[in-house]
Amino acid sequence: MALKKVLTPRAPAPIGPYSQGITVDGKLLYTAGQIAIDPATNNLVQGDIKDQTRQVIKNLEAILIAGGGSLKSVFKTTVFLEDMNEFAAMNEVYGEFFSESSPARSTVEVARLPRDVKIEIEAIAFVER
Repeated sequence: MALKKVLTPRAPAPIGPYSQGITVDGKLLYTAGQIAIDPATNNLVQGDIKDQTRQVIKNLEAILIAGGGSLKSVFKTTVFLEDMNEFAAMNEVYGEFFSESSPARSTVEVARLPRDVKIEIEAIAFVER
């Protein structure tokens, strides 16, 4: 099995001993969970759940592209929400990006997320390498 790290400046740099993404045998890409950090400034995106969801998905997309995939190649996501009451608003933005591919998804409410953000998303995708 061949594992290859994915690293792009178009997504937030890892702040610990992990990779933005890992490809497996050049066929699958697993992303690390992404939060609403603007990679250009390394600052959290301020705003509501919609603003944060939009930035999270842009970060995921950058990693997917760097690893040979795209949002269309995602087949599974996991969404971690600080507050399940914000599910509908998150889902509205999520649908803007994933309406065509409609990957399988799990959504869970968690007690706390890094940097006290409202949302974190991770993805698994097919890649062409």
